[in-house]
Amino acid sequence: MTGRVPERVVNFSTAWLERLTRKETWTWFSDVPLKILLTIILAVATRWVLHRVIHRAVGLAISRGERADRTTTQRVFAHATGWDHDRHKQRLETLGTILRSAVTIVIGLIAILTVMALLGIPLAPLLASAGVGGVALGFGAQSLVKDFLSGIFMIMEDQYGVGDLIDTGVATGTVTDVSLRITTLRDGNGVTWHIRNGEILRVGNRSQGWAMTMVDLPIAYDATPEKAIRALKEMVAAFAADPDWDGKVLDVPEVLGVESIVGSTMILRVMAKCKAGEEFSVQRELRLLGKQALDRAGVPGPPVSVIPSSGGAP
Repeated sequence: MTGRVPERVVNFSTAWLERLTRKETWTWFSDVPLKILLTIILAVATRWVLHRVIHRAVGLAISRGERADRTTTQRVFAHATGWDHDRHKQRLETLGTILRSAVTIVIGLIAILTVMALLGIPLAPLLASAGVGGVALGFGAQSLVKDFLSGIFMIMEDQYGVGDLIDTGVATGTVTDVSLRITTLRDGNGVTWHIRNGEILRVGNRSQGWAMTMVDLPIAYDATPEKAIRALKEMVAAFAADPDWDGKVLDVPEVLGVESIVGSTMILRVMAKCKAGEEFSVQRELRLLGKQALDRAGVPGPPVSVIPSSGGAP
């Protein structure tokens, strides 16, 4: 009998331990894990709702842009002001992607911190360390943060987009790709330029809005300028009424008159307001039609200079 525990005591202790274990286990599972599960479910539901709201808002903004471009005149004006539907849609979709990513990151961080607090992990040292690390990372990645912020503002303000001809000061070319950190250009020589958004201090967009083009037509000094100007005015009126150039020329070109007189040559200038990107084709067409109109009117051209040949018989 000595040193032996009665069987009745052992059975009572085992039953009490089982009841205690089940009770504590149920209490623990009904407290912390349930709260963690509810936190995760709430985070996922909140993210889904906010993503739906952003997606619906972007869709409504795009559909309004589609309804705005109904007539040809409205489409021309929208492109001339840089608000054509394709460009507007691209910018809104990019902004929607940025907002959805930001929502996911913020909700994810809040959910992680909440779960850690429920598990009893002290957050104060962690947040302090994260703050110190964030400051150090901020000093080390200032250029990266600057590039991302510049990219966000560039997209929000619609400074330029893919296909635009821009002058960044560093390089001039057509935009082939735009991201939050890098803008890629291809210049007239075929060279690809990768420019950090934070390094772009100024942008000249030659594809946004409208452009002005000027054409200089030389005639002889002793020609009658009134006759030449009248012929050019008839030419620009017919040019503006040409359906092939409808939408490319925004107004009837203006004949400015005599621009300058150099030696035996008189220069007449014509100026046209056209859609951005069409200034070179409009310029070439006006130069051709102007020359033909002056020839039909009998306006003599400038004298041809004869360059004396070197050598030969005196």
